[in-house]
Amino acid sequence: MNSIKRVSVLFLSLSFILCACIPSSKPRNKIQFYTLEYDIPQKTGLKALPFVLRIERFSVAPSYNTSRMIYRDSSFKRNAYVLHKWRANPGNLVTYFLSRDIKNSGLFKAVLPHDSGFPSSYILEGSIDEFFEWDTEKEWKAVLAISATLMAQGEPDISKRVLFQQTYKVAKLCKEKDPKSLAEAMSQAMSEISGRIAKDVYSVLKDRK
Repeated sequence: MNSIKRVSVLFLSLSFILCACIPSSKPRNKIQFYTLEYDIPQKTGLKALPFVLRIERFSVAPSYNTSRMIYRDSSFKRNAYVLHKWRANPGNLVTYFLSRDIKNSGLFKAVLPHDSGFPSSYILEGSIDEFFEWDTEKEWKAVLAISATLMAQGEPDISKRVLFQQTYKVAKLCKEKDPKSLAEAMSQAMSEISGRIAKDVYSVLKDRK
């Protein structure tokens, strides 16, 4: 009997091990990654200014300095999705798309990234003050707020170094109440703010030739 019991126990143990090794047919929850996506703005047709503009990496407010998608569903609260994330930190996303858009606008002789060793005429830097989903019972919105500062490179007089500082804020309605719609609405907000920043920088510099 003892031998039979030992064989039975061994058989059951092997059965449990085999069952544990067989993949479950139920799919595991996978993290979904999102990014901004919109058409590159067409060239403005304005005459390019003879300046080289360097765009520094924009900083991010503490509440949004993460790749996790942040949402607000009540006052004073900020929560984050577990299975939905941005492909990169908002600072990297905004800096890249802003640089891409201004470079493609043809408004300046050249647009350099923050890590370029080439000298520049002016520097554009700033911060991402808001980058989140605002949820209400009626609708969801993507909220994006960016502060931008334009400075003259090498200007010895500090009082003259800052040429302008402006905050841009846009809220775009999400088509559906889901993270994909948030990414789409945030893309629309980024496209609008990027165009406004490019035009403002050009307006400030066009009389400094």
